[in-house]
Amino acid sequence: MKASIRRLILAIAAAICLGARASQDFVGSWNGRLNLGIAKLRIVINIFADGSCVLVSPDQSAKGIPAKFKTPTSDTVEVSVSSIGAKFVGRMKGETLSGTFTQNGMKLPLELKRGPSKVNRPQAPRPPFPYETAEVVFTNVSDGATLAGTLSIPANAKSVALMVTGSGQQNRDEELFGHKPFAVIADYLARKGIATLRYDDRGTAKSKGGSLKSATTQDFAEDAAAGIAYLRGLGKFSKVGIIGHSEGGSIAYMLGARGTVDFIVSLAGPAVKGDVLLLEQNRALLGDVAKGLTLEQVRNAPTVKGNAWFRFFMDYDPQPAIRSVTCPVLALNGEKDRQVVSKLNVPALRRALQANKLSTVKTYPNLNHLFQHCQTGMATEYGEIEETFSEEVIKDISDWILRIMP
Repeated sequence: MKASIRRLILAIAAAICLGARASQDFVGSWNGRLNLGIAKLRIVINIFADGSCVLVSPDQSAKGIPAKFKTPTSDTVEVSVSSIGAKFVGRMKGETLSGTFTQNGMKLPLELKRGPSKVNRPQAPRPPFPYETAEVVFTNVSDGATLAGTLSIPANAKSVALMVTGSGQQNRDEELFGHKPFAVIADYLARKGIATLRYDDRGTAKSKGGSLKSATTQDFAEDAAAGIAYLRGLGKFSKVGIIGHSEGGSIAYMLGARGTVDFIVSLAGPAVKGDVLLLEQNRALLGDVAKGLTLEQVRNAPTVKGNAWFRFFMDYDPQPAIRSVTCPVLALNGEKDRQVVSKLNVPALRRALQANKLSTVKTYPNLNHLFQHCQTGMATEYGEIEETFSEEVIKDISDWILRIMP
């Protein structure tokens, strides 16, 4: 879900540009937003006097790839990245570089203004912390994936939750659009006496190994299962649960059906078959553009063919797993979520969990897929909103976990 947004931009972001000495007129930081239709991603180009530059996408936390930098004329700059077929050409107009970003035949306008990119993220945790943290590693032996993460351990913690991200490769903070929701949640819970382990997805940041090309949600569930086994092996906690966002919510139900976790917090975890969910998601995000879209068209989309993750996602029905869960479940959804659409998802959740007397399903008005207070719920708002994660929702999670503790 978030993967479709990030795949277009990841390779664009964070290019290390090499070339001739730069005109002093271009030296400095230039920032703007690339409009992808369903999202706007920040782009920053830092140009140095020696002719090198660094292009970054702060919203994606991507790292650099080689590129070439030149100034064809005294007022024009060109940054090209041949390995991904991308180029930005901009003309200076006062304190603005106005131009076009091109990749694989697609052209998007991009305007960069002089000065560093600034965003306000007031909820971002800042040290010193009144709890311990430890860098840890655990392994999914069956798939050769070594997962690196951060264990936050408050004094006398009785419960611990493994935190599992949504779709697309993400770091342990589930960092997106300059937000770090998992870091915010982990910090809040630790201050309330609840431990957490958040980890980088396989093949991301400090996590190594494990197939990505053929990996599906089921494979990522095995990574999470290894995390649960690691936490139980510590012997420090009486309750070991899981907090999963979006695809991570699906994984939480998978592990819950196996009886391997003591509690589940699902944040917008899908409760309907993938193709049905994606059809509704397209209608919610694209409006009239997707008015005539059919289930067959969704299943036969070019992005699905030959993509193991998408094939599994389309065919997977989470209902049997959810119905099999007997541990306590807190299933939360945002009313304005346009990715896991609440009007479709919540009724399906209630049906699947009706036999589980330890379950709670709650919908929050005016919250989007990231559980931010929003206007429309569109992905274009994610980076614009200062709030990282609703404090009401975090409090509900904390209070609920504390209630079910022994």
